[in-house]
Amino acid sequence: MAAAKTVLITGSSAGIGRATAELFQRKGWQVAATMRTPAAGTELAALDNVLVTALDVTSESSIDAAIAAVIARFESIDVLVNNAGFGAYGVLEATTVESMRKQFDTNVIGLMAMTKAVVPLFRKQKSGVFVNVSSIAGRVTIPFGGLYNASKFAVEGFSEAISYEMAQIGVRVKVVEPGMIKTNFPNAMEFSNDRSIDVYQPLVARMWEVAGALMEVGAESEAAAEVIYEAATDGSDRVRYTVGVDAKRLAAQRSAQDDETFFSEMHAMFAVPSAKD
Repeated sequence: MAAAKTVLITGSSAGIGRATAELFQRKGWQVAATMRTPAAGTELAALDNVLVTALDVTSESSIDAAIAAVIARFESIDVLVNNAGFGAYGVLEATTVESMRKQFDTNVIGLMAMTKAVVPLFRKQKSGVFVNVSSIAGRVTIPFGGLYNASKFAVEGFSEAISYEMAQIGVRVKVVEPGMIKTNFPNAMEFSNDRSIDVYQPLVARMWEVAGALMEVGAESEAAAEVIYEAATDGSDRVRYTVGVDAKRLAAQRSAQDDETFFSEMHAMFAVPSAKD
């Protein structure tokens, strides 16, 4: 009987990360469910073949300690799911440079650092899969998404670029692009605004209207977990996997249309009454 494989998942305390950890465990995998606050993973820790351990992707020492704990428990890592992240949105004029750095430290630098730390293990094994959880926001922008969109565009570019060197050591790189997912993400996100700058407020209101409508038909976390599992295990060289009706529609639209047509339709979607109306 073949030895069970091991997956390390970042950001496993809730939402997509938690659903992914539960799915891999049900599929017979050894699961390292990592999170900044391990106390949030008590129920996961009670499952067979699940290790819950602390990991802050913005800390190199935390990354090293978590990987050491996983190797001590399971001896190897076969798949890394880079899921940890958060959303910083808002009016650019009202956004601090601190928020900009925090967004990139978590969503981009943290993901790169995790990947770099696991590469030597994969190189020695001559196998492994990186599944980087991006977003449809890594291909399509929305108003006030400057920070989050930029971070996810960076994840997409990083993933594509390293796929060339990873191919030299038998390692695959996958990108999963969820659309709206019914998680606590909207409540956990950071939105910077200054209501005294009233020129932006109608567009802010319209953005929330559109986002709310999309959330109503959003996919469940379990749907994202299924796609992550597919990406990790299908053995193909496919790079991108979308999750949700909205993500599939927007990805197809972006691919099929030229810039002028696409942005014209997106601007129409977020149109607000002009000052003349």
